[in-house]
Amino acid sequence: MLNTLMRGMALQLSPFQTQFLRYLMGLVVLAPLVLRGGLASWRPRNIGGQFTRGAVHTFGLALWFLAIPHITLADTTAIGFTTPIFIMLGAWLVFREPMRWERWLAALIGFGGVLIVVAPQLSGAGGGGWSLLMLASSPIFAASFLITKALTRYERPTVIVVWQSITVAVCSLPLALVSGWQWPSALQWAVFLLCGMLGSAGHYCLTRSFSIADISATQSVKFLDLVWASALGWLVFGDWPSRWTLAGGAVICASTLWIARRETRGPGGGRAGR
Repeated sequence: MLNTLMRGMALQLSPFQTQFLRYLMGLVVLAPLVLRGGLASWRPRNIGGQFTRGAVHTFGLALWFLAIPHITLADTTAIGFTTPIFIMLGAWLVFREPMRWERWLAALIGFGGVLIVVAPQLSGAGGGGWSLLMLASSPIFAASFLITKALTRYERPTVIVVWQSITVAVCSLPLALVSGWQWPSALQWAVFLLCGMLGSAGHYCLTRSFSIADISATQSVKFLDLVWASALGWLVFGDWPSRWTLAGGAVICASTLWIARRETRGPGGGRAGR
């Protein structure tokens, strides 16, 4: 739902303005929570880490918002399935989470699925370059989520979510101003407010999951997104996913669901004890 609304706004306004207003409204939504708790309670322990995370996330968002008006929601979702693969690889490098052969195999199969989605577009006209731009955002988002995982060691999830809205809004404002600002209508403001609510709730749940589980194990629950993205893309924008998108998305989804199933079992193949 959030991606559907964001694509609709990016088709009406500048992508960078859409990016800025999404996070500004996220901050507006969180403002009552911040004021009720007192500003001092929201002071981060690692302000540098918060702004690093915000800058990295802003960079990934800039690529994502540039590409989203030009490719279908189904393609966006299928390509976005690669972010958990980059997270898995990054968690191995940064946090020394175990990288067994199953994870390597899942990563290879997942990238094969990406080729199924992207390659036909590269040989045709129009969307190939935008698909690559969308793909380039995936490892950047993965880096942002890895920084989030590190921050959860000494920051509350709510603090991280609030500071994400602050830092991304601050970093996105210059891009919004130079990209041709257009004052939103009342309806557009309402849509951005809804996006702020949905996005802030989603980021809180994701950050909370990072604080209580291995980051690799938290990435397998989003793969029904392709079904919803295909349906909403068709209903709202008249975009029907190609057979290559569905096939590639299914391959990526299957590889990640398979490794998620393996993650719930012990090294010997039996289900891990509680």
